[in-house]
Amino acid sequence: MTTVEDAPAEANDARGRVAELHAIREQARRGPSERATEAQRAKGKLTARERIDLLLDEGSFNEVEPLRRHRATGFGLENKKPYTDGVITGWGTVHGRTVFVYAHDFRIFGGALGEAHATKIHKIMDMAIQAGAPLVSLNDGAGARIQEGVSALAGYGGIFQRNTKASGVIPQISVMLGPCAGGAAYSPALTDFVFMVRETSQMFITGPDVVRAVTGEEITQNGLGGADVHAETSGVCHFAYDDEATCLEEVRYLLALLPSNNRENPPSVPCDDPAERVGDALLDLVPADGNRPYDMRKVIEELVDDGEFLEVHERWATNIICALSRMDGEVVGIVANQPQSLAGVLDIEASEKAARFVQMCDAFNIPILTLLDVPGFLPGVDQEHGGIIRHGAKLLYAYCNATVPRISVVLRKAYGGAYIVMDSQSIGADLTYAWPTNEIAVMGAEGAANVIFRKQIAEADDPETMRARMVKEYKSELMHPYYAAERGLVDDVIDPAETREVLIRSLAMLRSKHADLPARKHGNPPQ
Repeated sequence: MTTVEDAPAEANDARGRVAELHAIREQARRGPSERATEAQRAKGKLTARERIDLLLDEGSFNEVEPLRRHRATGFGLENKKPYTDGVITGWGTVHGRTVFVYAHDFRIFGGALGEAHATKIHKIMDMAIQAGAPLVSLNDGAGARIQEGVSALAGYGGIFQRNTKASGVIPQISVMLGPCAGGAAYSPALTDFVFMVRETSQMFITGPDVVRAVTGEEITQNGLGGADVHAETSGVCHFAYDDEATCLEEVRYLLALLPSNNRENPPSVPCDDPAERVGDALLDLVPADGNRPYDMRKVIEELVDDGEFLEVHERWATNIICALSRMDGEVVGIVANQPQSLAGVLDIEASEKAARFVQMCDAFNIPILTLLDVPGFLPGVDQEHGGIIRHGAKLLYAYCNATVPRISVVLRKAYGGAYIVMDSQSIGADLTYAWPTNEIAVMGAEGAANVIFRKQIAEADDPETMRARMVKEYKSELMHPYYAAERGLVDDVIDPAETREVLIRSLAMLRSKHADLPARKHGNPPQ
């Protein structure tokens, strides 16, 4: 039984325990040592907690399992058991909405993943899925913790499984902030978006040393798997920035355009840009001559709210544009051919890029606007042998499978199979519009005339004059701007200056659209 005399001693003991708790928590918050922190900063990198502070709203972070330690033995691990075990996990808010996060702490075991480390990540991923909130990973880890052997590898398996389970359910964003190899690169590849920072972040399955040992090739870390390589060549990276602060600010911007989960719509915002704003500049931006290039980004700027949009994969497969923006305050996904790059043709990489973007939009209830100016698929032996049929089918499959509102606008030319693939009415677009400059046809007039009138041209006294006459005849018969409208292949031919208003009204009408897919476990898309 506690006596009155004992009470102060117990109270003092309680205060001592609380003081001990605060000291332990402060030790976990500071990390291993000041020297380790200085080494991190010497590489131009922030600490894990500094990154979390930049990502989340001020003061909103709630940490989970900050006092977790590994229980491994051998190779000196039993003498080194830092708090957090090299990963900080928890939740907070971004623009007031709940977001879950985990961040590798490179100062502890180089951010390498061990059993306890993985278990913390598994827990926060499970919490994100159950809460229906986005998950952001701040990656700065050296792969599996070699000293823990296969237990570390199994930890990656659990992450991969949860990445797949969460796919299309909650947004998953990977931010690469250091060298990430092996399993540390595969998890980001399973997520919806990958951000990288130039010079400090890399991704590869096998590093330069292994490449040199196996193939004899000499290459740096950045040359093998740096931000620019993955943003321009491989397509692994969706966004690349020069510094961590800018990168994390753009992650916040992306989160503002995405719903928390697949059961919600993207967040709306008040809009001061009038829905009925006339876009007279569009008449000058897009030349009537189908052979003259122009920048499709300027067209998008004229159509969307305040000219603002976030381009995904900006530097990869530049012949097609994929972007998130808003129209009248509502989020919309935009897929558009870019005449400034390869004349806007579809090729292997463009098809893959657009297909993944369409699938993402469909998964997260984002309406899709498609702007067409496409001369066809890129011809060539490399394209055919590389599987343009298979890769082009990915885009076709993605559009056909999408149940969100879909609107397409033919600005200029739309030829052949590429016209069908780019969300034509025949594959399920809800509404299709065309400008008076549109040319919808099986192929260009010159090519068509050479096929249809080959004999007449060859037998003519003046083949060039005959060819010109046949081209003109084909255009007047099958390629005039109203040919598709007369046959119901487009819903209307509209004044380019009124495009924004027409699109906003159409999107508002389609907001309540509901479409079901056939009952099935899942489809079997082309790979």
